[in-house]
Amino acid sequence: MMNRTTVSTLIAATLLAAGFTASVSAHQAGDIIVRAGVVVVAPNESSQDVAGNGEFIVSSDTQLGLNFGYMLTDNFGVELLAATPFSHDVSLDGVGKIAETKQLPPTLVAQYYFGDAQSKLRPYIGVGVNYTNFYDNEFTNDLGGALTDLSMSTSWGLAAQVGLDFQMNKNWLINASVWYAKIDSDVKFKLADAPVTIETDIDPWVYMVSVGYTF
Repeated sequence: MMNRTTVSTLIAATLLAAGFTASVSAHQAGDIIVRAGVVVVAPNESSQDVAGNGEFIVSSDTQLGLNFGYMLTDNFGVELLAATPFSHDVSLDGVGKIAETKQLPPTLVAQYYFGDAQSKLRPYIGVGVNYTNFYDNEFTNDLGGALTDLSMSTSWGLAAQVGLDFQMNKNWLINASVWYAKIDSDVKFKLADAPVTIETDIDPWVYMVSVGYTF
């Protein structure tokens, strides 16, 4: 016959085993996932020649990133990426910084999550569309008044992502993701009162590390 100590030990072992084997239901149909963290936009820019000074050089920027996901099934979801406004310096070789711009790049993707609803580690891929609005465009060095009337057109383009969620418990998760977005803009300004249009590709890599909550 087992004594009280043995019974207690068996119960404790059973509960401990149950704790390790119980599945954490993650990313199942109907879930809403909200993630917040640090997001870096690193342009992979190219442009036409700018008045003999080469191509535009566009700086990176780091902001607060937010994304909102909804699981249509245990494996398929949709996600919207948003962020606080990004600010970029625009420079030319041999001249230095000549302008600043701000942009908001909301991106909507359809996603496929690998694994199943009980998997604590969920890698995923996504593809969708990006919309980027440039605003507050201004010259910071107008080359003695030669550069005026700066504007940048909005952009629609394809976007793709890869990411990884680690479910810490029923509600909380840690995420890392990488995005690529096709962003182009017609940069318009006047050079010595003559209108100029420079076709410019921004095409950034976007990196995000975040904490998420599942409802």
